[in-house]
Amino acid sequence: MNNNRYKILLVEDEANIRTFISALLEVNGYQVILANNYAQARTMYFSYVPDLIILDLGLPDGDGSLLLSEIRVNDATPVIVLSARSDESEKVRLLDLGANDFVTKPFGSAELLARVRSSLRSYRHSSDDGRLPGGKFVLMDLVIDYDARRLFINDEEIKLTQTEYNIMALLSEHCGKMMTYSAIIKAVWREYPDEGNIKRLQVNMANIRKKLGLRPGDNKYIVNELGVGYRLQD
Repeated sequence: MNNNRYKILLVEDEANIRTFISALLEVNGYQVILANNYAQARTMYFSYVPDLIILDLGLPDGDGSLLLSEIRVNDATPVIVLSARSDESEKVRLLDLGANDFVTKPFGSAELLARVRSSLRSYRHSSDDGRLPGGKFVLMDLVIDYDARRLFINDEEIKLTQTEYNIMALLSEHCGKMMTYSAIIKAVWREYPDEGNIKRLQVNMANIRKKLGLRPGDNKYIVNELGVGYRLQD
């Protein structure tokens, strides 16, 4: 018996894509709620309180990003944006608005299912004691002790600066979600993300990766999407 019982709101105006994704999700054990425009999506969201939303941007009666902004006022429900728009600045804008992930059309079935699982895990874990200050965060052999503000790998402490620790703690609290340069800079330095601050973040991240024993291109703990941001693997 499949244990997946999550409700997923699928907002997509193209009937063939809507049918394909709906069938894919249902075969994999998810309950699917359908909407083909902005107004219907808004109604379904408030009526069914879904566990995750797959949101197309190009809707006939409004842009999907409007719904994303409305949801993010007081709700952390994961949102995967589905769009033919592949512009990097657009992706950054949507992630800054609060999207958990961004899938560009066309896409593969395995990729979409993996992103759904990742977003649901990230949301479910965000309320666990081990992922919040006052507990411990565990990722493979990496452990963050929030109370002590210390990070360990294989029980050996990795000496981080205060800034480096703050970056890792932030990424851990949003594990599985791509954090944009802008979001990290605002959270860690409380400053506007200009070119100088982005360079400072990149230098800190390079130092962190080196201390964690990661070589260039090694994504064991941290995924770097150039021009966008960083994500801690979940």
